[in-house]
Amino acid sequence: MAEYFSWSPIRRLMKNVGATIVARDAVDELIDWLGVASKAITTTALKLTKHSKRKKITKEDILLAIKYF
Repeated sequence: MAEYFSWSPIRRLMKNVGATIVARDAVDELIDWLGVASKAITTTALKLTKHSKRKKITKEDILLAIKYF
């Protein structure tokens, strides 16, 4: 999943939250988790979209999928 998320912005986000020293494997693990979570949420949102007989995934679909995640 690393091809979807850049390493530097994730590390910067972790530092902005207060982590002064961040191990590379910690950033890699977070990137992997974000990829898996994003894929699961998108899959659920797509099912909701198809159930509503639509083609476009909307913000509401994503928010509902996040609720189920």
